Amino acid sequence: MCMTFEWDENKNSENIQKHKVSFEKAQDTFFDVNRMILEDVNHSVSEKRYFCIGKIDKGILTVRFTIRGQNIRIFGAGYWRQGKKLYEEHLQ
Repeated sequence: MCMTFEWDENKNSENIQKHKVSFEKAQDTFFDVNRMILEDVNHSVSEKRYFCIGKIDKGILTVRFTIRGQNIRIFGAGYWRQGKKLYEEHLQ
């Protein structure tokens, strides 16, 4: 499967400052064989939004994204406790 990623550079800069992770690094979660893809039902009003929860070198990362055409558009990423909990439960 070929995945193409995109994002807004301003959002990426904000995310790096706030959560200490770049969207470029966040792409790695999609290649974790144990990743989880969940629909973000609370924020899927005008378009469907999702979470990708996966392990990268610094821990369990939760990535917020949507699908635009053939692209995965990332708009948030962080090491969130709830994502880590869901991921660990998923592996049991």
